[in-house]
Amino acid sequence: MSLQTDNCVLAPSTKIEGCRSCGSAKLHSFLNLGTTPLADRLLTEEELSQPELVSPLDVVFCEDCCLVQITETVAPEVLFCQNYPYFSSVSKSLMEHFGSSAEQLLQQRRLNSHSLVMEAASNDGYMLKHFVEAGVPVLGIDPADGPAKKADEQGVRTLNTFFTKELAEELREEGNLADVFLANNVLAHVADLNGFTEGIASVLKEDGVAVIECPYLLDLIEHCEFDTIYHQHLCYFSVTGLVKLFQRHGLSLNKVVRTPIHGGSLRLFIEKKVNVDSSVTSLLDAERDLGVDALAYYESFAARVQKLKADLIAELERQKAEGKRIVGYGAAAKGCTLLSYCGIGSQYLDCIVDLNAVKQGRYFTGNQLKIEPPTKLLEDQPDSVLIIAWNFADEIMKQQSEYRANGGSFIIPVPEVRVVS
Repeated sequence: MSLQTDNCVLAPSTKIEGCRSCGSAKLHSFLNLGTTPLADRLLTEEELSQPELVSPLDVVFCEDCCLVQITETVAPEVLFCQNYPYFSSVSKSLMEHFGSSAEQLLQQRRLNSHSLVMEAASNDGYMLKHFVEAGVPVLGIDPADGPAKKADEQGVRTLNTFFTKELAEELREEGNLADVFLANNVLAHVADLNGFTEGIASVLKEDGVAVIECPYLLDLIEHCEFDTIYHQHLCYFSVTGLVKLFQRHGLSLNKVVRTPIHGGSLRLFIEKKVNVDSSVTSLLDAERDLGVDALAYYESFAARVQKLKADLIAELERQKAEGKRIVGYGAAAKGCTLLSYCGIGSQYLDCIVDLNAVKQGRYFTGNQLKIEPPTKLLEDQPDSVLIIAWNFADEIMKQQSEYRANGGSFIIPVPEVRVVS
């Protein structure tokens, strides 16, 4: 356990007995990231003395359907409901990415006032608001109180609950069928993977389309993005594994678009009719050639993760030996795994800064570093900034151009440790 405090208690969770997708017992462990705190549970000052929730983070590969997954399922009510600090609208990059996606769907699907766009895990309405502005009816579904409330306040009709097979059946009975069903960065969060997928099939019109975005397993592995593995992300998807999942529920993965967001993601177009194009078949061929159906591919990744950890600690040790002051940037969920697995706390970082005002004034999990606004960089001018939210490194460095001009440098940990002056 690489934590800064021994004041920990195991979170309520269950351990899987078979694959989350196909049920197979042929699961092979290849990467153990230790017992880590739960991501996105930032602490108030009053909570610093209270026990922190932790859970094992063990990653396994299913020999039968190629799904990569973690073994522990922490209760979703603990992970996502109260005081959930993630608001999608904070990131300019995310807003541009999903705004563009919404505009494409409006044009390609010819959506109008008689259409319905439904979104699972709609957060603060960051994407659905584009359809609202175009006069298209929407329905958001999100269990996090804060983001769901903000969405409603902005005119995005939102149900404050989880999207499940049972909810989908209720919506269908009420006549709520989707021309477009959206699910961005949520499929990996779902414990009942088959129930969620069955729910999509239930609420989708016969000629409707489900557009799902999820991080791409091959990008995670090729770019050594191990810190995107944390308790909210139960599954890590290859196209090979996704095709099998959707087919099981009468759905066809017809098109795939690769996007750079979140370190490399897939935008999936799923329909009830079978109309598979070359974007799908070419990725299936590429995955087969790389060996995604064999354990050796994943064991090689694990060895690279161990090397990255050693390199990052060596760089931090070098800078501290030179008397340099280092601050972290981004109180991101991925930082929970990165900092915990590498054992990075106050011995290396003075604090963490984050643009999200909801996070400022709180303390990071595990190491209990205080979260400050980014203005702290110009006020204190530390020597280096460890970019914890490395997937937004370009945006962050551009945002902090004045800090950089004053002599500050950046440490980018993934896909390999590098220093940018």
